[in-house]
Amino acid sequence: MTSVGAGFRLARAGWVLVREGVVAALPGEELSGMPKLGWRLARVLTRRRARSHLRGDRLAQAVVRLGPSYVKLGQFLATRPDVVGNDMAVDLALLQDKMHTFPKAEAVAAIEASLGRRIEDLYATFGEPVAAASIAQVHGAEVVRDGKASRVAVKVIRPGVRHRFFQDLESYFLAARLQEKYIPSSRRLRPIEVTQTLAQTTKVEMDMRLEAAAFSELAENTKDDPGFRVPAVDWERTGRDVITMEWIDGVKMNDLTGLAAAGHDLKAIAANLVQSFLRHTLRDGFFHADMHPGNLFVEPDGTIVAVDLGIAGRLGKKERRFLAEILYGFIVRDYRRVAEVHFEAGYVPRQHNVSAFAQAIRAIGEPIHGQSADTISMAKLLTLLFEVTDLFDMATRTELVLLQKT
Repeated sequence: MTSVGAGFRLARAGWVLVREGVVAALPGEELSGMPKLGWRLARVLTRRRARSHLRGDRLAQAVVRLGPSYVKLGQFLATRPDVVGNDMAVDLALLQDKMHTFPKAEAVAAIEASLGRRIEDLYATFGEPVAAASIAQVHGAEVVRDGKASRVAVKVIRPGVRHRFFQDLESYFLAARLQEKYIPSSRRLRPIEVTQTLAQTTKVEMDMRLEAAAFSELAENTKDDPGFRVPAVDWERTGRDVITMEWIDGVKMNDLTGLAAAGHDLKAIAANLVQSFLRHTLRDGFFHADMHPGNLFVEPDGTIVAVDLGIAGRLGKKERRFLAEILYGFIVRDYRRVAEVHFEAGYVPRQHNVSAFAQAIRAIGEPIHGQSADTISMAKLLTLLFEVTDLFDMATRTELVLLQKT
């Protein structure tokens, strides 16, 4: 794959973002010189119809138009407000439910090719798609075991998504290299290494057998945990392009009205979710790294069931200890210890002063200590976090990218 082809695809992506009004929607008043001229030109070139749309809708429409790989990139960047800014991250989060389904016949062909069996021999019934994401979509089906029918969820990879993704990947790396070359202040964010992380996680995500293995591992780790589980995998009907698993009857966690109507205690669910995630992260060092509300269901008894485990993260014992100490230090307001851990872990370069960094951490922790979530301005908090990491020359830690994402 040539750099010319990557450059062409990158230019096309930029043109689509300009025409859909995404660039014009960015805050450009404070720019100067060529960047401001480019921003003004983008406003002129924005399609008339796009000008009436909200910024988030413009962004979602543009990224969906560019294809599944750009949706995946957008979803990944939605979790990196330090890279794209808080407002843009919020808009990118809207991409979770924007993908169109592909025809049932194509899903059947993919399943039969992957498993080497006819669809009638695999499933008693096989329905239309019920959910779609950037990499795959889900169908409802039934299987018969020992004369008894049971409902299953069948996740099938999008036709051609691997080829399209690997084509687009070169343009991602070209954009990252250009960013590092022409925007020196962004180098500490390590855009090339972050792109490599995106590439590797998506390669893994596009093999359904590896997702099945992640479900199996997480199930073993959590078998004795209260209030959390993952679906059981049907290995007989799982291959590179398809995974079959237990159907989950529950309310999606992003359906707050539905949760309340079902009589669930929302505070108890929130506490259970945080405690479960900390167990997976700190105890096991293996966690669900795509845990947005659309991938979490709540069963009638309050049990949380996590689905869509294509992306999983791992932490070594050293990183888990550092993370535990940092969290505990924030909880008990021991900012000095939090600062020391950052230096011990190598997150802050040694030429900086521990006490000065502890002071900066106090400026982050004190305004939010004991506050309810609805009183905390995430925009202000993220801005301060970014400024502190810049002030103390903190580079992106690629081993923590998936944890930060989640």
